[in-house]
Amino acid sequence: MLSRTADHLFWMARYTERAENTARMLDVNYQTALLPQSTAVAQLGWQGLLSISELLPAYTARHGAVQAQSVMEFMVKDQSNPSSIVACLRAARENARAVRGSLTTEAWETQNQTWLEVNRMLASGAFERDPGVFFEWVKFRSHLSRGVTVGTMLMDEALHFLRLGTFLERADNTARLLDVKFHAVQSDFFGAATEQDQEYDFYHWSAILRSVSGFEIYRKVYRDVIKPERVAELLILRADMPRSLHASLNEVVANLAAVANDQSAETQRRAGRLRSELQYGAIEEILATGLHAFLTQFLDRVNEIGGRISRDFLVPSGG
Repeated sequence: MLSRTADHLFWMARYTERAENTARMLDVNYQTALLPQSTAVAQLGWQGLLSISELLPAYTARHGAVQAQSVMEFMVKDQSNPSSIVACLRAARENARAVRGSLTTEAWETQNQTWLEVNRMLASGAFERDPGVFFEWVKFRSHLSRGVTVGTMLMDEALHFLRLGTFLERADNTARLLDVKFHAVQSDFFGAATEQDQEYDFYHWSAILRSVSGFEIYRKVYRDVIKPERVAELLILRADMPRSLHASLNEVVANLAAVANDQSAETQRRAGRLRSELQYGAIEEILATGLHAFLTQFLDRVNEIGGRISRDFLVPSGG
């Protein structure tokens, strides 16, 4: 396959997944902000969201103080913010258009329709009327895009590059979400003493689980009250949790093997090694050495694998 084609497919999938993850994080923050809490705590939540996406400096330069409404506008509608939902959907569609011939009609039309529809929704004020409904729509369109590609495309290199983009992006986003949320909760509410704090604790962890569609899965797997270390275990180590780091790396390793070339042996080795650490890891060990340190190192390694994939297979300039 031409490296330029592979590059467009890879980034189309990454941007689609990024739009979904941004919608998930915004949705959970929006829902959490409706809980009774102090202004300072609410502001910390929105600040954390910008930190997850490494957007705090860009946001501050444009808007100054962190305010819920401004953060939502910046992360949904601002075309100058490359990580905003609308910018991600535009980039996904542009990459899809560039490789129109490698996609099925259904896969292209799904991307194109999403782009046309999001512009209509934002122009009509649908986002302002009900942000929750808008975020659900973004998630649904991402699910649809993935389902249509898997359901209609030939299982060849094109599909493998799409899957690689999706799961590298997912691993990155889940790790960021966990890192920032655990950080905030550890310092603010972890080991809550009063009954009211414990209740907040429950809602906070529930919200984190819901942001990765993990609430029902948690109930099914653990059949117990929500405990931080189990949330971490579910989202890091469990291979049967679709958005976990382990599940994402399983997909990355499998799809890398399917497109392997003469240059990619070292990239495969690094991805395989990272996957094996998740496969044989224990949450007690990770928490003992420090979750933040583990996740920071994980993000560095995932980004390095992404860079190596670009060098091995794709156009040198990347996305």
